[in-house]
Amino acid sequence: MSILAFSSDSIYTYADVLAWSEHERWEILEGVPYSMSPAPTIRHQEVVGALYRIFANYMQGKACRVFISPLDVLLTMGQESDEQIQTVVQPDVFVVCDKSKLDKRRCKGAPDLIIEVLSPATVRKDRREKFLLYEKHGVKEYWLVEPDSKLITAFILKEGQYGRPNIYSDEEGMKTSIFADLTVNLAEVFADIEGEEDPI
Repeated sequence: MSILAFSSDSIYTYADVLAWSEHERWEILEGVPYSMSPAPTIRHQEVVGALYRIFANYMQGKACRVFISPLDVLLTMGQESDEQIQTVVQPDVFVVCDKSKLDKRRCKGAPDLIIEVLSPATVRKDRREKFLLYEKHGVKEYWLVEPDSKLITAFILKEGQYGRPNIYSDEEGMKTSIFADLTVNLAEVFADIEGEEDPI
């Protein structure tokens, strides 16, 4: 994820994103735009796909829905217009249980669960900037997935803050605070990982 060469004095919004090339992916973090490049690796996509399958299979017949990037998530503090929204993200995987937040092209409001799969190009944003933004906007649960280490760090929102994280390895089953009867088999999530270093 690399910062765009735009004016450091300007604040960009979702309306700007809509005006940029539809062939490129963008995020805006509190008015600062970022290009979503380079493209993800095979390893990254294997993990994203495994997590999506687990949640999609579990959610059959349920009200909640699971999505994968690229899909815009607009984090708002109320009923802002496109010209006022200054934070737009594209999480790797996210779960939404309030269907009123969804329309044909985007999610407007905080998802219940967001999962980011780390790579060297995104780790700083995912661990710091996005962590603070997801906490601020009320994302109930936030997972950071480390494909190389085969670890997942999970933060659960309590009284408006993420407390001490829970850390899980590929040898464990992982629970989520959102779905009490779901156990995520991490051996399945990391099953196709071969261990070579990520080139990104």
